[in-house]
Amino acid sequence: MGFRFRPVDGSFFELFSQSAQHLVRGADLLAEMLADGADRDDVARRMRDAEHAADETTHAIVRQVNSTFITPFDREDIYALASGLDDVMDEMDEAVDLILLYEVKVLPPELSQQVEVLQRCAELTADAMPRLRTMKDLSEFWIEINRLENAGDKNHRRTLASLFSGTYKTLEVLKLKDIVEALERAVDAFETVANRVEQIAVKES
Repeated sequence: MGFRFRPVDGSFFELFSQSAQHLVRGADLLAEMLADGADRDDVARRMRDAEHAADETTHAIVRQVNSTFITPFDREDIYALASGLDDVMDEMDEAVDLILLYEVKVLPPELSQQVEVLQRCAELTADAMPRLRTMKDLSEFWIEINRLENAGDKNHRRTLASLFSGTYKTLEVLKLKDIVEALERAVDAFETVANRVEQIAVKES
């Protein structure tokens, strides 16, 4: 039976953990954006800063891969995981940006439930990233993210039903639907990250 020995380069795990912490920050800012009386210009500015910081971490991971001879796991998996984490941040940033640009006055209450799903996904992802070092105790992570994605799908359908119930004017429906879809893509992106972690764990076990 063959086996692979790979030296542990802690910098990769630190960068993945840092990337996931950006997602916690982004999800919290998204929740703040939905709060009554929020200073949306200020929240959007801080979200742009958070998204820029997340991009810098993603670039740092790529640079680290390109300058490291032996990586802790396959290079394509590192690229894919870094890209997946970045995609989550991009979708949350888009949702915040759309709320600001569309000048939406009233947001459906169902959006708060979706943002709660995103916050929980972000917390779980931030908790899981350091465990990539040992590949232990990760199965609960991707199982719970899958459960949350299913809950997010249900929230998404309920929100769309609310939008098309006749409560909102046509123009408002069009604006809100863009925001709703960005949140849905963010939840899906979290599941993509969890799936990638599962694939890595299986390959490295």
